[in-house]
Amino acid sequence: MAKHLFFYETPVGRIGIAENGTAVTNVTFAGEAVPKNWEQTETDLLRKAGAQLQEYFCGRRKAFDFPIEPEGTPFRQKVWKALREIPYGETRTYKEIACAVGNEKACRAVGMANNKNPVAIFIPCHRVIGSNGKLVGYGGGLDIKQYLLDLERRHA
Repeated sequence: MAKHLFFYETPVGRIGIAENGTAVTNVTFAGEAVPKNWEQTETDLLRKAGAQLQEYFCGRRKAFDFPIEPEGTPFRQKVWKALREIPYGETRTYKEIACAVGNEKACRAVGMANNKNPVAIFIPCHRVIGSNGKLVGYGGGLDIKQYLLDLERRHA
């Protein structure tokens, strides 16, 4: 099934949102490679996701209510589910997420699942920080991670 992709201008730069006909499957930040076979068309679902993303950046939306289907291993799916349970404006450590998925020693695997999250922001991997309270890794860059955390703290 072909994926549809559309780009939206945001306070953190151009963000692409992709869907498979039934759910959002990917988010890309400016500069990230996009598969050539994705059709660049704004569908109703992408329009809804884009509008909710803009509401999020304005501080008017704390949760998203459209279908999301990230592709990943069962472990990654478990981690991404745990990430969705982190309340808006709060953070958790990699160890806390590892414990939430039932393996307190899986901090690195949690970090890798975060790194492979294909729908950043919608699955809030930006809310995961190092045990020392420092920002650690983010696909869009640490400056975007800091921006998202500051945005949520202002509107929490």
